Amino acid sequence: MPFPALSDSTLLLITAIGVVVAALAIVAAVGFRLSQSHRELGTDAERATFRALHSAAAAGAQLRNGLEPVGALKASRQLRALLNCASFAMTDDCQLLAWDGAGPAAKEPDSTAVMGLAARALGSGRTQVAVLDSTLRESLGLPEADSDLKAAVICPIKVNSRAVGTVIILSKAPSAGLVRATNEVAGWVSAQLELTELSASRTALAEAEVRALRAQISPHFIYNSLNAIASFINTDPQRARELVLEFADFTRYSFRRHGDFTTLAEELRCIDRYLLLESARFGDRLQINLQIAPEVLSTVIPFLSLQPLVENAVRHGLEAKVGRGLVQLSARDLGAYTEVTVEDDGVGMDPEQLRLLLAGQRDGTHVGLRNVDARLRQVYGDQHGLTIDTAEGRGMLITMTVPKNQPGHDA
Repeated sequence: MPFPALSDSTLLLITAIGVVVAALAIVAAVGFRLSQSHRELGTDAERATFRALHSAAAAGAQLRNGLEPVGALKASRQLRALLNCASFAMTDDCQLLAWDGAGPAAKEPDSTAVMGLAARALGSGRTQVAVLDSTLRESLGLPEADSDLKAAVICPIKVNSRAVGTVIILSKAPSAGLVRATNEVAGWVSAQLELTELSASRTALAEAEVRALRAQISPHFIYNSLNAIASFINTDPQRARELVLEFADFTRYSFRRHGDFTTLAEELRCIDRYLLLESARFGDRLQINLQIAPEVLSTVIPFLSLQPLVENAVRHGLEAKVGRGLVQLSARDLGAYTEVTVEDDGVGMDPEQLRLLLAGQRDGTHVGLRNVDARLRQVYGDQHGLTIDTAEGRGMLITMTVPKNQPGHDA
C-alpha cells in the first residue's frame, strides 16, 4: 500500500528537528571532550602549580644573560602573570630595565620616578611598601581617576648579599600574602642571577687557567725549540724546515682561541709534534713509548689537559736526570671511561711536596700539574682529579680518567 505524501510543512519540520538533534549531538561530543581534557589536567591546584612552574621556567630562560633590558622585559611579562598584579617592573641599581602593565598601569612611566621607588629598597636592602599618594601617582603617570591602584611593593634583587636591582609591583592593596609572594619572586630572580654570575665566573676561570698553561708552555718550550731548529739550519736544512713546520702546527694548536674541549686524537697529534721537537733537542737521550687503544681516540677531554703532563714528564724525566730518560704514554678503554697515563723514570718528587703543590700551598716547576688537576675536578668532579704516584728518585706516574659520555662538551 503506498504511503501518503508528506506536505511541505511536515518535511520542513522533520528537517529542522534533524538539524537540532545533530547540533545537540555535536555540542555533547565537544563538551565530553572538553570535560575529559579538563579532568586530564588534574585539579585546580595542580593546574595552578603547572602554570606557576611554566611561568618561572620561561622567565628563568630570559635571565641567563643577567640583568639586561630585553631579557628583563620578557621575564617581567611571565612574572606579572605569576603574581597577577597590575604592573611588574624590574630595575638594576641605576635604571629601569622593564615595565609590564595592564589598564591604567600599561604605559611605562619615566625611569627617574621608578628609580625613586627602587632607591627605597636599594638603600636598605629590604622590602618596602609605598603608598601611591597623588604626588607619586603623578610622577608614575597614573591617572587620578578610574584607577584603584593604591600601593607599590619594592623588593631588592640581591647577588652575593649585595642589592643589584629591584622588583616593583603596583597593586590595589598590598596584602601580606602579596608582599611575601613578591619577595619570593625577587629572591628567585636573585638566585637566577647568582647562577648566571657563577657560570660566567667558572667560564672566566677556565679561560684564565688555559691562558696560564699557555704562558707556562711558551717561554721554556719555544726558546728551546727555536734553539734546536737553529742548530740544524747549517748542518741539515731540510730537517730544520720540517721542524719549523712542526713548531708552527704545535703553536697553532696550543694558542687557538676557540673551544674548551678537544678530542684525545687532536691532543695526541699536538703531543706528537711536541715530542718531535724535543727529540730534535735531546736526540737519543729521549726515549718514548706510546700505547694507545684506537677505540678511545674520540674521547673528549679538556683542551690542553694532556700535553702539559707529557711536557712535565719530559722536563722532569730527562732534563734533571743524567743519561737517557723514558717517557711512556698510554690510553686504554675502561668501558664508560677512558684512562690515560703518563709515566717517566726521572728524579720524581717528594709526595708531601706534591700534595702542597696540588693544594696551591707551594709553587713548583712541574708544568701545569695543579692547573690540569683543578680543571679536571671542576669539569668532572673531585673523583676525576689527577692520580699521581711518585717518590724521590723513583720517577712519576700520572693517571687521568675521564668519562666517555659528556653531554654538552663539544670538541
